[in-house]
Amino acid sequence: MKVVQSWDDGVVDDARLTELLRQYQARATFNLNPGLHQRQRAFSWRYGDKEVWRLGRDELTAVYAGFEIANHSLTHPHLPDLSAIDLEREIRDSRSLLQDWFGQPVRGFCYPFGTCNPTVKAVVRAAGHDHARTVTEAESVWPVADPLELGVNCRFSDPTFWPRYQQVKASGGVFLFWGHSYELVDETQWAALEAKIARISADPDAEWASLADLFAAGTTVQC
Repeated sequence: MKVVQSWDDGVVDDARLTELLRQYQARATFNLNPGLHQRQRAFSWRYGDKEVWRLGRDELTAVYAGFEIANHSLTHPHLPDLSAIDLEREIRDSRSLLQDWFGQPVRGFCYPFGTCNPTVKAVVRAAGHDHARTVTEAESVWPVADPLELGVNCRFSDPTFWPRYQQVKASGGVFLFWGHSYELVDETQWAALEAKIARISADPDAEWASLADLFAAGTTVQC
């Protein structure tokens, strides 16, 4: 079974998260909005009682070294609401920036708020992406009928995480979970996430993979 994790938004908590993942040699895909990163760390919004800050532009390459980077649009709008010109800018310009910043191909896209339509998907494909992640949950996410509408099994904090994991493991499929590191608001939650990562890494039947790994491997279309 392959296990994929996908994290959104490029927030400061990702610095701690990537160190945790490196400790367990766990691969992951991080979905970034290059138009929202200032040179230094900057406050962005509140998540309950917690302040959420975005990472500074100058630290991104160090924080995400060794991980796959995917495009999450330039500024995280509802893409179906945009004009053709703004939609092109949000998708194409964002991919170009990320490739310049990280020096790696950006093949994947992640829809802000999980929203898309045929027009959005067409621009995503034309901009050079070969797959895109949604937030639509499914028991089985692989193989995928439409690479531009890849679903997920669950969020990292889902109380049914392990039953879903075991269900996918029994079929030898792909288990894909996602989230935002800013959702980790205390040490208890960080410890619970570390326990998940450690358990998966120790599972002889599980192999960490990035989204790009899946689509590079071959069979993606469900017949």
